[in-house]
Amino acid sequence: MHIHILGICGTFMGGLAALAREAGHTVTGCDANVYPPMSDQLRALDIALIEGYAADQLALKPDVFVVGNVVVRGNPLMEAILDAGARYTSGPQWLAEQVLPGRHVLAVAGTHGKTTTTSMLAWILERAGAAPGFLVGGVPLNFGVSARLGRSDGAGPRPFVIEADEYDTAFFDKRSKFVHYRPRTAVLNNLEFDHADIFDDLAAIERQFHHLVRTVPRAGRLVVNARDEALQRVLAKGCWSEVLRFGARKEAPGELRARGEPQAFDVLRGSLKVARVEWGLLGEHNQLNALAAIAAAEHVGVDPEAAGAALAAFENVRRRLELRGEAGGVRVYDDFAHHPSAIRTTLNGLRRKLDGAAAREAGRILAVFEPRTNTMKLGHMAAQLPWALEEADLAFCHAGGLGWDAAQALAPLGAQAVVAPTVDALVERILAAARPGDHVVCMSNGGFGDIHRKLLDGLAARG
Repeated sequence: MHIHILGICGTFMGGLAALAREAGHTVTGCDANVYPPMSDQLRALDIALIEGYAADQLALKPDVFVVGNVVVRGNPLMEAILDAGARYTSGPQWLAEQVLPGRHVLAVAGTHGKTTTTSMLAWILERAGAAPGFLVGGVPLNFGVSARLGRSDGAGPRPFVIEADEYDTAFFDKRSKFVHYRPRTAVLNNLEFDHADIFDDLAAIERQFHHLVRTVPRAGRLVVNARDEALQRVLAKGCWSEVLRFGARKEAPGELRARGEPQAFDVLRGSLKVARVEWGLLGEHNQLNALAAIAAAEHVGVDPEAAGAALAAFENVRRRLELRGEAGGVRVYDDFAHHPSAIRTTLNGLRRKLDGAAAREAGRILAVFEPRTNTMKLGHMAAQLPWALEEADLAFCHAGGLGWDAAQALAPLGAQAVVAPTVDALVERILAAARPGDHVVCMSNGGFGDIHRKLLDGLAARG
């Protein structure tokens, strides 16, 4: 089969392309911006890439056009496909029909932590010898790739772990992507308002999450964060599967919880201690991610103690407080945080580490962030930013392209906040403020204008 993918350089569609190529299909694709690192990964798989959406790509005559959700009506190639009556489908639908049948699908959903928890779960299953397939919206460092088919010999449950996004499927299918996956094991990590460009309110997202719950069979398992009120409302709408809650603050039957510091903590189920996890990840949020992964892996037969041992060797995901370098005594990190809650969680985790560190390692936190998502650009969460950034000693905001006043939103932080209209201007302000021992955390779900390299070059030149 020859498939031509529209929007191939997105993390989901790029991963789908890799799976299709591994399965033996001929794969080509196009995107408005064909750029590294995804373009390099795809070309390494012998996938031909085309810049732009010109209508003449119809002449490729693939068996099917697979359409990403970045494509809208008015796109010249999509209009040509519709006019010609050519066969087309969405990425999630193609995956559901061509890759997932016969697999034990483990889907990880939630506003935050999807990528990390999906990676943890895939790694636990890998260390257990299950050779899972997976599709992750990032690059797990333990695997070095974002997607693979996994075991194909039919032995065992043939698990497939997928990051289950609530964003819409395509311009012609406004359901959330995750309703296509039909999981037997579904993790519901947490639920907050996001994606203001497609959801009117939190209740609308809860409705989509309940659509996911409806697809889990009676023999399936829902792994649910016990602390999240929105998820409890989702379950109250109806539930037909086993529910295993995690993160409870008190021990209770059927619930997993953790106690202790993230670097070494006990995992408990009821009154039974089932695992001891020792690792280098920061923050209570990663404890919760681990609990979810352990509970999901148990559903396919992995003993929690073995799961805990596997997590001791888990190396996290790229762009999760990833140290990009050090120059002039200043450390520069890259982090994917782009929602106020995620920003706060990232900074809190680093603050806890620094507060317990030796004096030579401790230092100030300089938070640098880019409000880049559609939700943030619309200003829906601007009022939450001072709360999100309060753990930082200084906060720097890139205000270019915003329809709201970033300086006004950050006014409660006073002199702690700095706003600049361009990345280069922001770099100048950071370089002027940074001093040896500081930790500069750059947070965005995009490339952020290569700010990490610019900072490191500037720090090195400063000497």
